Amino acid sequence: MAKFDDLSNLLKKFVEDGLPGCGCAIAKDGKILYEGYFGYADLEKKKRISEDSVFRIFSMTKVVICTAALILFERGKFLLHEPIYEYFPEYKDAKVFVKDSNGKLHVERAKNPMLIKHAFTMAVGMPYPFLDDSPTANEMRRIKKELSERYEKYDIVTEVKAMGSVPIAFEPGTHWLYGYGHDIIAGLIQVISGKTVGEFLQDEIFDPLGMDSTGYRFNGNIEERMVSCYKKNEDGTLEKVPGMLDEYHQPDAIYESGGAGLYSTVRDYLKFSQMLANGGYYNGHKIIGKKTIDLMRANQLNEQQLKDFNFNNPYLAGYGYGLGVRTLMNSAEGNSNGSIGEFGWTGALGTYVSIDPSERFSIVYMHQMIPNMEVYHHLRIRAVANACL
Repeated sequence: MAKFDDLSNLLKKFVEDGLPGCGCAIAKDGKILYEGYFGYADLEKKKRISEDSVFRIFSMTKVVICTAALILFERGKFLLHEPIYEYFPEYKDAKVFVKDSNGKLHVERAKNPMLIKHAFTMAVGMPYPFLDDSPTANEMRRIKKELSERYEKYDIVTEVKAMGSVPIAFEPGTHWLYGYGHDIIAGLIQVISGKTVGEFLQDEIFDPLGMDSTGYRFNGNIEERMVSCYKKNEDGTLEKVPGMLDEYHQPDAIYESGGAGLYSTVRDYLKFSQMLANGGYYNGHKIIGKKTIDLMRANQLNEQQLKDFNFNNPYLAGYGYGLGVRTLMNSAEGNSNGSIGEFGWTGALGTYVSIDPSERFSIVYMHQMIPNMEVYHHLRIRAVANACL
């Protein structure tokens, strides 16, 4: 059985092999079992990584956003099978790009409505506009450019409404495509709750859990505690680069994405993960119901969507996809020593969370590097941390 020393040795090896710095913590039953920090938050300043270091968590924002939306679901504010157009009329007459027999592309009206569930499960046919050059992505880029030219600043609801005019990549619900779905969910939170996304997260999740170093906007000394971002070049050298999307952390920003945009610490996010691992409870606060967490981590994808999701991808092998999270369906296919039903997600700069309700156990790991080398780092963390149980 692995020991916590093995985890420390692994993290030290990451840094010795060229990672600027990293932090990791694991907890069970609301108690921290392990916490370790190695390397530097800023190499040039010789500033060490510590429990106070703040990381850009990028797509680990999605787990928070989907949890927040499911709090509203529990209160009867929406149902998963409802069309998005019930809350955003701009999606009433959704259009879809279709290829004819000659391979020529044209636009048709979608046969079926885009559902709220499709937004949770990345089945709306809207990619991230910066990830590909598809016709849908091109149209999304055009919309974002027009919004930037029209407004000095705009919020997520303004953007979600504008995206309703974009022809989507496929008939809603027929494929899985990583992208804009959780931004729609963030817009839904704001429309239904009457609060900004950040206000709702603060009131319903961050304040009750004591996550005082998590949010969208810089406040207090957060900015000076941010971990620097580095690019690893082909020759192994590290190049300091500007923090991606840091303009949205500025105090005067108003855009709050559902797919990225939060910062956090290892310890803060561990509190959130422990809440989900322990049936929605943490430190005497109930955030969400256990049965809703079970729904969240249940695979929602059909056979075709599963192929889209994890085809030939060792990182996602053995996993399905729930309401905004990967969920382990087959430990043998996943080469994982984790439990069936373990769930979580990842951030673009190297952040990772694994949540195991059957063991009331969770793992949070963070670094800030491009490329993040997630297959190498995260799967080793998973193997060693799970073996410490």
